[in-house]
This record gives sequence, C-alpha cells and structure tokens, in this order.
Amino acid sequence: MGRLIRLDRSGHTTLAEWAVGDEAAEAKARAAFEEELDGGLIGSASRDGAAEVVRELPLDAELVVMRRPIAGG
Repeated sequence: MGRLIRLDRSGHTTLAEWAVGDEAAEAKARAAFEEELDGGLIGSASRDGAAEVVRELPLDAELVVMRRPIAGG
C-alpha cells in the first residue's frame, strides 16, 4: 500500500493512497502528485534508507512526501 502526503501547517494531509495493481487508485495518485508538482512542491521517497527527490510517482514506494522547497539565501 502506498501513500502520498503533503507536509503542511496541520502536520500533513493525505492526498492519495493506492495498492499496486489498483489502476484507478494509481491514476488518482499520479494526478495528485502531478498537481502538487505543478504547484511548486517537491516529492521525496525513501530509497535504500535515504530520501530521494522524485519527479515521477514511484508506485512501489510506501510513502511519498510532498513539501515546499527549502528557502535560503
């Protein structure tokens, strides 16, 4: 089971959940992921114990986190 969340002021908001092979849920998750990317958020998924920025929704990931870019100067 995969889950797509957005970090926000409430802590986090679940955007989508899917099971591999559930085409309707996968399509909904992909659309939600793309919408968040279009809104300027960055996606991260855990890969081999380290977080990795992702540009496409990894359907095999248990958790994908959308967040705002880190501001700096």
